[in-house]
Amino acid sequence: MRPHHNLKAWQDAMALVRRVYELSSKFPRDERFGLTAQVRRCAVSVPSNIAEGAARASSKEFAQFLIVARGSLSELDTQLRIAHDLDFAGASKLLDEVDSLFAILAGLLRSQTDSSRAAKPRPNEAAKRPISLA
Repeated sequence: MRPHHNLKAWQDAMALVRRVYELSSKFPRDERFGLTAQVRRCAVSVPSNIAEGAARASSKEFAQFLIVARGSLSELDTQLRIAHDLDFAGASKLLDEVDSLFAILAGLLRSQTDSSRAAKPRPNEAAKRPISLA
């Protein structure tokens, strides 16, 4: 099992992809290459970026991929709202899931940025440390 398989953010994102595909299959046929493709692409991008970031060597790199995943999730939110406004399908339950996943990603991102800060002091913090004379 890969490390990202254990992440709740990745698991929830994978479940969201399945539900996005189910919902978008109800979109009008003439949207197949339009909004249907867009919404699916954004949904797939979220767990993909979480997985790629988890495979990277540092917390800083992981955090960057989490930021990209969060951007894709924001795009998905917008596109689901458009589909809802155009009466393609009811997306309110999926929008709640997007909000929940956004919060989970924010926590995971915070944990990665906190750990990368703890790993190396900022230059100005190092300068403030007292010099040991011993």
